Amino acid sequence: MARRGLKFGIFLAPFHRLGENPTLGMARDLELIQRLDELGYDEAWVGEHHSAGWETIASPEIFIGVAADRTKHIKLGSGVTSLPYHNPFMVAQRFVQLDHMSRGRTMLGCGPGALPSDAYMLSIDPVTQRNRMVESLDAIMALLKCEEPVSMKTDWFELTNARLHLAPYSEPRFDIAVASTITPFGMMAAGRHGVGVLSIGAGLPGGPEALAGQWKIAEETAAENGQTMERKDWRVVVVAHIAEDADQALREVHAGERAETVTYFEETLGRPPGRSDDPLRDGVKMGTTLVGSPETAIKGIERLLELSQGGFGGILFRAHEWANREQTLRSYELFARYVMPRFQGSLDTLYASNEFTKTNRIEVVGRNVEAVRRAFTDTGREVPDAYRARTLGARDIDPEPEDKSS
Repeated sequence: MARRGLKFGIFLAPFHRLGENPTLGMARDLELIQRLDELGYDEAWVGEHHSAGWETIASPEIFIGVAADRTKHIKLGSGVTSLPYHNPFMVAQRFVQLDHMSRGRTMLGCGPGALPSDAYMLSIDPVTQRNRMVESLDAIMALLKCEEPVSMKTDWFELTNARLHLAPYSEPRFDIAVASTITPFGMMAAGRHGVGVLSIGAGLPGGPEALAGQWKIAEETAAENGQTMERKDWRVVVVAHIAEDADQALREVHAGERAETVTYFEETLGRPPGRSDDPLRDGVKMGTTLVGSPETAIKGIERLLELSQGGFGGILFRAHEWANREQTLRSYELFARYVMPRFQGSLDTLYASNEFTKTNRIEVVGRNVEAVRRAFTDTGREVPDAYRARTLGARDIDPEPEDKSS
């Protein structure tokens, strides 16, 4: 059930373990995006975090500005901008500027803020974050229309006749997407304005099975607000790593996955420990973790497409450093070589051309074999046996030898 033109990219938090040089970590993130640009990946979404030690990018806009200057084709978005942390007028202004500076390669990802420790330091009550995100997105969408001035007053920001003095570079605006985990909120927020979705919860237990139901929520909300949802703007985020064979891939990431899970998600963020002795293999079996061979990834993506009951527009791999640098870059290369083309339509015509030539080689190649034969015989020379043996057409077409008795 492959979709022609499926987009591929990464969702870069980033995750860098404590004890490593943070400056070099950000340098590796930039190098990774440069490599993905060379390999033909479509998108990279960069996170915003301010605490807890692992996710070290505080301003996706600064990072995107540098990455845009070092790349040529890949689109760059915030994954995501925590809207309750910023005045919506300033968010709109900054992303319009990036849209111009990147010549239309900028995207805005929106969320309420993922880390409670970020909100705590800003004295933001987590209970208010989702509503504040909706209020901010309402303002941003109105500003980006560049029509009437926007006046809006909430309990945390106020706009008075606000308007953008610089319109977006993209027509009518750059891509916007809302992050969605396991609650209906993200899908409802996206449907409210008919914008894209980043389904981060697809990699959680039960996430793949919930995809169709979540999309239905987005469509219903969009209809209630006079909007429409486009599946091409729906990205599904999964964890993946591939090697030449499945066992090798599992060996490469096992220790790194365990360190991230225990040190960050359990010991730092307080997520309850898993009940399984080998959650990595269990995730592979459930289809929430695409670790294995290229064929493992292909089957996993096909399953996600089937469970979505209609397809989606892109797959984003959650960037991690479970394996070493060489193995990680090799994984992205293998994806680009053997997995992405299966879902981009770029192999269809090649297979068709190959099949046509094989099926019709007697008709297609035969006259050429005869032409080469005559190039020898017309000058009174024998056709070399070596040429006959290695010529494809000669196995199927061996003209009657000329009668030289006369």
